[in-house]
Formats: sequence, structure tokens, C-alpha cells
Amino acid sequence: MAIRPRMHQPKASELKPEWHVIDAEGQTLGRISSDIARLLQGKHRSSYVPYMNTGDFVVVINAEKVEVTGNKREQKIYYSHSGYHGGLKEIKLQQLLDSHPDRVIKQSVKGMLPKNIPGRKMLSRLKVYAGETHPHKAQVNWTEKSKELEQDISN
Repeated sequence: MAIRPRMHQPKASELKPEWHVIDAEGQTLGRISSDIARLLQGKHRSSYVPYMNTGDFVVVINAEKVEVTGNKREQKIYYSHSGYHGGLKEIKLQQLLDSHPDRVIKQSVKGMLPKNIPGRKMLSRLKVYAGETHPHKAQVNWTEKSKELEQDISN
């Protein structure tokens, strides 16, 4: 019988989340959302384990300038329901981008995360802002690694 090597199990005290700033200007909605979901889940780290929140914080700026392909601006419809009869509400992507551009990216990323309690905690680490400025300048670590990730996402 072969002896299996033991795998290192990271502890919560060992995990130090980083802050990443992603500029959404000119980026396609689905592609940038999948990269954000990967960062939030921590799948870019070598210490990733699915049962622990190993992800980082992500700050998205210029959410109002995100791109969509095809005719999705006019044709894509978001649905919400109040729970009452006749409570179905519809809003087109263009209207949502005009009124609340941060919700478009947040909802797209939410669909790519696990639908459970850790998934909701991951989503709380996502900060989306319509313009250039954000209040998290003190937390953001502008390391070479985060700059490389930002360049990979923009390419």
C-alpha cells in the first residue's frame, strides 16, 4: 500500500487577501466578469481550497463604460419578482446601465459564483463603482502581481 503525501491545508490566519483594481472601460461584460469571479473565489492562488474563502477583494471602476457584444444593450432583459401576483418587473440592459451601472457587473459576477453562504461572502468582497474614483485607495496594494493581473484582464 502506497503512502500518500500530505497536502498543506491553509489556515485562515495564513490567508492574506489582496486588493485588485480592475478598469472596466472598453472590456466585454462576460469576460471581465469571469476574471472577477476567479479572483473572488481565489482560484488564481496556489493555496486554493473550495471549502474556505481564499479569494481577494476586487474593486471595479468605470462600470458605466463596460461593453456588450451584439444587440444586447437593447435586447437583454433583466427580470425581478416581488413575490406578489403581477409583481414581475422587467428592465432592459440599456436602462440599467443608465440608472445603476454597478448592478450590471455585480449581477453578472453573482451568476458565476457558488449559490451558497460562501458565495455570498465572496460577493461582498466585490466593490463596483460607476466612475474613476473609489474610496478604497488606502487598502489597494499596487504590487507587480496586481498590475500583471490587470494587464492580463485587459488583453
